[in-house]
Amino acid sequence: MRILTVPPDHYADHPNELAQMHRLRAIVFRGRLEWDVSVTEAGEFDEYDKFDPTYILAIADSARVVGCARLLPTQGPTMLERTFPQLLGTGSLGASSPRVESSRFCVDTTLAEARGGGQLHLATLTMFAGIIEWSMENGYDEIVTATDLRFERILNRAGWPMKRLGEPREIGNTIAIAGSLPADPESFDRVRPMGYRSAISDNARPKIRSAA
Repeated sequence: MRILTVPPDHYADHPNELAQMHRLRAIVFRGRLEWDVSVTEAGEFDEYDKFDPTYILAIADSARVVGCARLLPTQGPTMLERTFPQLLGTGSLGASSPRVESSRFCVDTTLAEARGGGQLHLATLTMFAGIIEWSMENGYDEIVTATDLRFERILNRAGWPMKRLGEPREIGNTIAIAGSLPADPESFDRVRPMGYRSAISDNARPKIRSAA
């Protein structure tokens, strides 16, 4: 399994992977979690896909997309401030250039591959490592996100605890929470699974050692 990062200027290079991503989002958010999201025959899309995000994708050895997340700098429009400001204690993230927002995180846990440490799925740990690695590479030291209490527990089990930015709130059929996560080498080393591969580490980034 490897991490693929797809910034806006590379969308045209990865149409198949992005199409798989949108279909996976539909399966997870509408099908499994029963969220009220917009789904078409092409998959799940929302307004934040129009703001030129970078997508982080976990790719299985079969070339199947098994995990994804969407990253947007917090200087621009974000889901937390526009859609879920009630999750923020102050109602705002404030101006902070080293922050990036992660949203639409999901993994295909039906994949028949080994699970990682603490029984977390390999795709989950690979995605965590990919998000941290990309954030550090691009000058961000903090990741903010809106998630739920179940996923907050998964982050704790992975050794990447989230700092809450407000109180939990009932939104739709879930109890949602906003939080921030560190993007630093220590967090990367804790979550990175054995055999982790990405375009960044494969290009011999000196500050982050590759997994054996």
